Amino acid sequence: MIPVPAQPYPYPLDPAHTALVVIDMQRDFIEKGGFGDSLGNDVARLEAIIPTTAALIGLFRQQGWTVIHTREAHKPDLSDCPPAKIRRGNPSLHIGETGAMGRLLIAGEPGNQIVDALAPIDGEIVVDKPGKGMFWATGIHERLQALGVTHLVFAGVTTEVCVQTSMREANDRGYECLLIEDATESYFAEFKAATIKMIAAQGGIVGWVTPLSELAKAVGAAA
Repeated sequence: MIPVPAQPYPYPLDPAHTALVVIDMQRDFIEKGGFGDSLGNDVARLEAIIPTTAALIGLFRQQGWTVIHTREAHKPDLSDCPPAKIRRGNPSLHIGETGAMGRLLIAGEPGNQIVDALAPIDGEIVVDKPGKGMFWATGIHERLQALGVTHLVFAGVTTEVCVQTSMREANDRGYECLLIEDATESYFAEFKAATIKMIAAQGGIVGWVTPLSELAKAVGAAA
């Protein structure tokens, strides 16, 4: 085990059984003309974490550890998207409608692709998820079990929605979860801050939180 300084106490990273999960770093959420922009959000807040997230992915690739990327994505016929989800909010464009990067949140469309700087490489797992959480209707739990993964390190967007939902789903399935706080972001600073507090509260009720620098130092010291 590698002890990683974290809140609320050191995270016990198990190098042989750890995977990185990068949540929804896709163009639809991060670039102008995507779904996040259609909701009136400042997408620059999310774009700002790309360098740190790239460094985190690089650390895992250097160690030869498993890297997983998720995308919130629906079938072209929207059969996996509840009508209530399509109606929710007050976007200028709804899920499935055509924007600057193709149909919003639809698998295979340009906007549904992960940003170039964080693009998956051969051998990395890419999960298209129809819900907020990474486990719903994806089969990823079974794939992780087959790989022997017990520890998950999280990054991505948004902190309070898809990242937190995925962490809570993982927690319920017995995974030990660590969130890299400078490799995750929200359109709302106060939502990110509140989510980090919730995750680490009550002795790590959902998991642990730490910056990339602490993880990198701990991994380097153990090398």
